[in-house]
Amino acid sequence: AIETKNPLLYYHTSQIKRTRYEKNVSYSWQNITKANTTLFVYSNKVYDLGNYQMRISCLEKIALPKGFEQETLKEQPSNSIMTVVFTGILNQSRVIQKVANMREDLSNSESPIPQSYLTVGEDGTPEERKGLKAGNRGSPKLLTFSEAVLVGLAEDGGLFIPTNIPALPENWRKDWSNLTFNSLALEIFSLYIPSEEIPRKDLEQLINKSYSTFRSNEITPLKKIREKFYILELFHGPTFAFKDVALQFLVLGATSGDTGSAAIYGLRGKKNISVFILHPHGKISPVQEAQMTTVLDKNVHNLSVEGTFDDCQDIVKNLFADNPFNEKHHLGAVNSINWARILAQIVYYYHSYFQLIKSLNITMESNAAKEIQLQFCVPTGNFGDILAGYFAKQMGLPINNLLTSTNSNDILDRFFKNGRYEKLKSESGKFVKETLSPAMDIAISSNFERLLWYLAYNDSKAQEEDKIKEVSKIVRGWMEDVKTNQSLIVEKSMLDIALCDFKSEKVSDQETLNTIQKYYAPENRDQISYILDPHTAVGVAAADRQIISPNTIQICLATAHPAKFSQAVEKALENFKAFKFESILPKEFIGLLEKEKKVVFVEKADPSLVKKVIENELDTELN
Repeated sequence: AIETKNPLLYYHTSQIKRTRYEKNVSYSWQNITKANTTLFVYSNKVYDLGNYQMRISCLEKIALPKGFEQETLKEQPSNSIMTVVFTGILNQSRVIQKVANMREDLSNSESPIPQSYLTVGEDGTPEERKGLKAGNRGSPKLLTFSEAVLVGLAEDGGLFIPTNIPALPENWRKDWSNLTFNSLALEIFSLYIPSEEIPRKDLEQLINKSYSTFRSNEITPLKKIREKFYILELFHGPTFAFKDVALQFLVLGATSGDTGSAAIYGLRGKKNISVFILHPHGKISPVQEAQMTTVLDKNVHNLSVEGTFDDCQDIVKNLFADNPFNEKHHLGAVNSINWARILAQIVYYYHSYFQLIKSLNITMESNAAKEIQLQFCVPTGNFGDILAGYFAKQMGLPINNLLTSTNSNDILDRFFKNGRYEKLKSESGKFVKETLSPAMDIAISSNFERLLWYLAYNDSKAQEEDKIKEVSKIVRGWMEDVKTNQSLIVEKSMLDIALCDFKSEKVSDQETLNTIQKYYAPENRDQISYILDPHTAVGVAAADRQIISPNTIQICLATAHPAKFSQAVEKALENFKAFKFESILPKEFIGLLEKEKKVVFVEKADPSLVKKVIENELDTELN
């Protein structure tokens, strides 16, 4: 590739589908910047490689550097493995795009490249095998998709990631635009799950059964609040929270409120499965606690741990790392550390896009559809929900940026502001501050490790065969820094990469209350009245601060039903005489707090103590 005086601040690899090669294809630069076209840069000339499906991140910021000429590549590339690189700079945004491993045996294929997963072998060299997952800290263990889902956590403590983010089919907009949520899920899952492992018909049956308990036919309906501002409702599953979308698809887990009930409702009464959910004692809403503890099925076990959500999460990770205990009980994770959770959540980003196009009454082929820029505003705690949006964008969904919205537990907002990921104690001397949005009250976001891996990978200038090993070593070092020093710092180049995809805001409790009030009684006559739960209010408050372009449409993720957080909602709306909490109370919640409960109190956040409790509970369940 050509040399530039400026450092290369963006680097991305992707598999591509080669449909056909067309000689003498020529585009003007203006058309190229609007099309999914792969460019090949050699010396100071830009070559168009023909009809390849490809995406270019930060597309709107790319311009042809001065001194470059454009020509059409006259001959088909003969080498079976080829690298395509584009470098450029405009408006202080530098981009380098790399496509690797274009396989000769697929050169005439009309079907998408099947998902393959790469892992790092014991000798540190990349090995490739269809259907594998890679621990992002370099774990040598090779796993299929199903194994990765059941194991949940790599042996080295790292998280599983797909080694290739698959490109979308060439005609995905047209072919997917009228699909139901379930059918869309099937298409997206199939890009990540080999049919040899889970046959397509079996996968379809799993999906249909998983979402059969949802109250809305759309599963995740999109609701217009005002012009260019929408709410994506993720709370129409059995526990009225966004975790239902992921956990109905899927048994040890930690919860800050919603994961636990979603896992319990998805697994209650199932044969040969025992589910243990740890939650921080007294630090989740009464409704959240009751949804879990009033489930009396024999295979469901709730552990109320004296400590924080981070303590519960650390215990879960500790037990997964305990090989004898893990092998004895065959642990599986239900937190968003489980890759299946992320995969399932990718779907509703695409589904919301297709719902939006329909609501605007435009066609996929229209210029209006192509000019839409999306900003997804996501209330963020453990970073799983917004990470699914990151994968959706990298696959090719036209997302302009993802807005990370935090409460006063703002480790993520601080990272996106200064590149420092650091646990800080509050004035009370604790790492976690209690807020009106308790599901986001965390000190460390477990899923953020996955993004860190991609940032390091995209920033690395190592050769492809050495890159996995180098990046895994970097991530291991970072995680050790967080464990020992409570912080890690990334280079400015990596932060710049992150800011191509992410923005961030921090929202206080008072702003949360104000936002609930503002949306219940809007001053704008063109805006409908809408009752937000406190977590969604954090995302909406962050969205309202944004200065957006005329073509940008904001979609805020509503992560829970407002009735789950009655204290915050009633506090915000106590002066509105017209508001009656009973008017939003689902029938499933009536009398919930008075039902019989089944819960074990764990007096200390100690892994060995939790292990004893689990062993005792299993003895009672199985005997």
